[in-house]
Amino acid sequence: MYKQRLVILKNSCVSLLVAAITLAGGFAPPSAYAEHEGKLQILLLGDSTTEGSVPRRLKPEGPHLETVLEQLLAADDDLPLCHVINSSLSGEYIRRLFDSKRYDRDAAELTGVDYIFIRYGLNDRARREDFSRNFVKDFHELLVRLRADHPNALLIPMTVIPFANEEVSAEINDLVRVVAEQEKLEVFDIYPRYAAELKNGFNMLNYRRYPLEKIPEQYHELVKPFVHGPSVEVMDNELDGILGHLPGWYSDRHPNLAGYNVIADETAKYLSKLIREKKTEAQPATK
Repeated sequence: MYKQRLVILKNSCVSLLVAAITLAGGFAPPSAYAEHEGKLQILLLGDSTTEGSVPRRLKPEGPHLETVLEQLLAADDDLPLCHVINSSLSGEYIRRLFDSKRYDRDAAELTGVDYIFIRYGLNDRARREDFSRNFVKDFHELLVRLRADHPNALLIPMTVIPFANEEVSAEINDLVRVVAEQEKLEVFDIYPRYAAELKNGFNMLNYRRYPLEKIPEQYHELVKPFVHGPSVEVMDNELDGILGHLPGWYSDRHPNLAGYNVIADETAKYLSKLIREKKTEAQPATK
């Protein structure tokens, strides 16, 4: 009993000492991001061109978009460590994000988010009726929800990458700019960088996904290691020399790992600038 009282008394003294030091400014209380070890939290919301489901299937060890982005930011010594959460889904558009309740499950309850990148439009155009009106309405609704759930986060609308033709891309990206202007947000325009990289080789940044039934029988043994379900999936140009003559061999424009590295690199450049500007603003003015 005596030893038990001694332990209780010792613990109480320690608690009082910690409280006294804290109040005296000896050290700061835990930050709001303690659950994330003090790292800046970056959320990616988007469709298949952000998720990268096929590259994850072909090369599960990656590194994939969120990891490469973390590594690029960590390479700058003056930037804090960052944690990137890729909460994107193939086939998704903004209305489906809400109607499926995925927003509530995967985005609303996240804590301590600092930056949110939003890249939708391709599936919205393909699947949302009255696209030009409803996409703008849906985008505004998403921004309202994000502001309510993540009041301290900077919201960053993005343009789409060159997935469709230039006319369709321009239609989508112009609407993104309309929403951003109305919401007084800056657009992260990733389209020009990705388009510039495509000039180095139009098929360098996309994987190949082709129906197995359309591949001549004599090549079926050759493509067997690349068969996933009803399709042949190849990360890059490995089979181009043999099958590149087939009509539509290059038609799937989803990014491969090289494409996602372009996205990660341009995103890191854009975000590092924002982080440095915010850091400068937070510094006290010198006399």
